This record gives sequence, structure tokens and C-alpha cells, in this order.
Amino acid sequence: MAKIIVFNNDTNRMETYYRGENEAMPYNANRTLTVGEFRGSSGSPTLWTTKRAMQSFNTTRYLYGRPIPVGFAFKRPWEGGHRFTVTTLCRCSI
Repeated sequence: MAKIIVFNNDTNRMETYYRGENEAMPYNANRTLTVGEFRGSSGSPTLWTTKRAMQSFNTTRYLYGRPIPVGFAFKRPWEGGHRFTVTTLCRCSI
């Protein structure tokens, strides 16, 4: 069971949901993104997102027309997710 915290941009409030790994993410249309897919290989018991991010995923998934692998996109940096190098954070050359 995952605790999912969603920031609702329309109401400016945080919402909390508790969902199983095979259940759909909050604000997800047609069950195209499950909690397990959103989590990926992250070991965190708490996941967070925004309502706008879920709506954007719905639109992108509809236009793309196929499943979108997202497991790496939502990993935290210390779990092996995306990390910026020094050169991408500043314009200076080292």
C-alpha cells in the first residue's frame, strides 16, 4: 500500500490517497498509469505528484497512443534517478 500525496493546483491543497501497487494513480484516465508503474524501482513508501502532472500524462499518453515507460522518470536522485552534471548546471567551464 502506497501513500500518494497529490498537490491539487485548482484548490491549492494537498490531497492524500492510499492505493495498492496495481491500482490506478489519482487523476489518471482509463487506468493507463498504475501506482507500481509510477513507483518504478523506488523503495519509498510515499509518492508525490501534482494534479497537473497527471493530467499532462493523460494527454501525452492519449496523443502517443501507446504505453509510456515512466519508471526511471520519477526516481529520486539518490535512488539512481537523473542527476545533472556540473557543466549542465552552470555556464562556466571547469
